[in-house]
Amino acid sequence: MGNNKGRKNGTGFLMQGSILAIASIISRIIGLIYRIPMTDIIGDAGNDYYGSAFQIYNILLIISSYSLPLAVSKLVSANSSLGRRRNVYRILKCALIFALVSGSIAALILFFGAEYITETIMKTPLSIFAVRTLIPVLVIVAVLGVMRGFFQGLGTMMPSAVSQIIEQIVNAVVSIWAAYVLFSYGTKVGALLGNAENYGSAYGAAGGTIGTGAGALVAFLFSAFVMAVYLKRFKKKMKKERKENVDSYGAIFRVLFLTIVPVLLSTTIYNCNALLDQAVFKNIAVLQGYKSSEYGILNGIYTGKYQVLINVPIAIASALAASSVPAVSAAFTGGKRKEVRMQISLAIRFIMVIAFPCAVGMGVLAGPIMQMLFRDSSDTAAFMLQLGSVTILFSSLSTLTNGLLQGINRMKEPIRNALAALVLHLLVLVGLMWFLDWNIYAVVIANAVFGLIMCILNARSLRRYSGYRQEVKRTFLVPAIASAGMGVVVFLVYRLVLYLIRVNAAATLISIVAGIVTYFILLLMFRGVTEKELLRFPKGKLIVSVARRMHLM
Repeated sequence: MGNNKGRKNGTGFLMQGSILAIASIISRIIGLIYRIPMTDIIGDAGNDYYGSAFQIYNILLIISSYSLPLAVSKLVSANSSLGRRRNVYRILKCALIFALVSGSIAALILFFGAEYITETIMKTPLSIFAVRTLIPVLVIVAVLGVMRGFFQGLGTMMPSAVSQIIEQIVNAVVSIWAAYVLFSYGTKVGALLGNAENYGSAYGAAGGTIGTGAGALVAFLFSAFVMAVYLKRFKKKMKKERKENVDSYGAIFRVLFLTIVPVLLSTTIYNCNALLDQAVFKNIAVLQGYKSSEYGILNGIYTGKYQVLINVPIAIASALAASSVPAVSAAFTGGKRKEVRMQISLAIRFIMVIAFPCAVGMGVLAGPIMQMLFRDSSDTAAFMLQLGSVTILFSSLSTLTNGLLQGINRMKEPIRNALAALVLHLLVLVGLMWFLDWNIYAVVIANAVFGLIMCILNARSLRRYSGYRQEVKRTFLVPAIASAGMGVVVFLVYRLVLYLIRVNAAATLISIVAGIVTYFILLLMFRGVTEKELLRFPKGKLIVSVARRMHLM
């Protein structure tokens, strides 16, 4: 009976994680698609302003509210599993108050500090237009995060998934329209000031950030409606519960704060490396005599093309990490150590099966993908993606293991690990830039180093505190071998099709399809996944049926 229950819980966890992962993938794909016309409008310089604005916004969002969904989902999951509905409701109210206060403080910091941050720290003064449009979004996203965390803690990812997709669709439409309108306006303003090109790009970037605000607002309204409907039923059940079975608001605020702070510190350290990378890169570039237009364009390629592409597969890890925390936390709270280890194993294997082929595929098709999506045939863009494709592996695994550690109440471990990785990665970045003059490639390599160190340190922590022993062959070796074989097929198919029809987009798409089929066949041939495991995947029955028809099972 216990084993069957564990399987059901593991299946439910994977299915819920898959719902959020699929939503994240769809959101990232929409994000990738709309960045193509937006890049055509604002150019690499505009992407630099847009990327700089988002790095500033992201770090304040992380400090103010990024940890809220994870903390709320963890507390709600723990209390819900014990049937303490009144406590769950109080946690929601306390978290919403916390979000309003922290989001407002972050918005005020950005309002008063935008000019200093953009000019002095980021060396990108014209990004201030994009930064200012993001100020009210900090409050909206903080409250939205609490609502998403609440539903995730209850074990349903659907509201979060749907709101993410709605948010990104609205973001895409408004961003393109606003970027086009404001680019034209900014060009006219710049013509009067004698700097038409830069002002056009800067105002266009601000149009893109207006889309972010519009998407967040619509997602907030949708989530608020769903929550209002759900709470009516929830309160009826809550009234039947004994009133003694509830904590005081003071106690809940204290627990919420103590849960948020470790998550906050780890996520801040883990994510501030992007902001520090840009600041260090631009400041050293200035000292080395590069012009702002030179390092701005390189950073525009990095943030507007390279990062947009690798973030699509990394989104799966982020979604799986978010969905794994409540499941792992509930199992850990209930003392089900075997189930905890099973879910950790399942999550890591699931993410590696996806991350390996993505990394290899992007490495092999780096140039063709850049050319197909962004009409960028430069060696800089292609080499950046080739060099950084391995980051997909490290970032996916480190993001997931961060969430898993937090799920087993080891809040301090990701903080220590992220701090060590941050320091070492900065030393690598400064060394590669200052002594070897590797420019933007130093940023790409340093990020990969950060992810690698996090993977090693997190794996050690997981082994120590959960008793989980990493299975190497089926989790890493088989996906790696299958991906290597896929890479050879992808390369040969691309060259053959390109030789025959001379159309890059067609050759790229056909080779990607060939790669997916090849990887699936090799993974099953090498017994990378079993039939039982496949059945836990989304559309598992269909996958198994196809595999049997191909005599692979």
